Amino acid sequence: MLEHLTVDTFKTKVFDYEKNSEWKFEGKRPALVDFYANWCGPCKTVGPILEELAKEYDGKIDIYKVDTEDQQELASVFGIKSIPSMLFIPVEGQPQMAMGALPKDSLKQAFKEVLSIE
Repeated sequence: MLEHLTVDTFKTKVFDYEKNSEWKFEGKRPALVDFYANWCGPCKTVGPILEELAKEYDGKIDIYKVDTEDQQELASVFGIKSIPSMLFIPVEGQPQMAMGALPKDSLKQAFKEVLSIE
């Protein structure tokens, strides 16, 4: 299941940007953060795909959603200028941002290459 994050839950589950100047992932397994807005057409296309992937990869990845309209501070911290934008977060190493509505195959490929999950 996808979890919607607020500033507070983001800081406990993903990255506490107020405490750390360097990236320090707070999660225990790889994660994907989808920055979206309810009015965004491409975001509506990606939503159901992420729901499917959350079921397929249950227990292997945490998939989060951040509403950029509601959580403007988070959008600002990550410099989100276009949506959807997705932050791929491996357990070790630096996260990578992808912009645009990615098809399911591309997301699965990124899970494998960036997050090291099959």
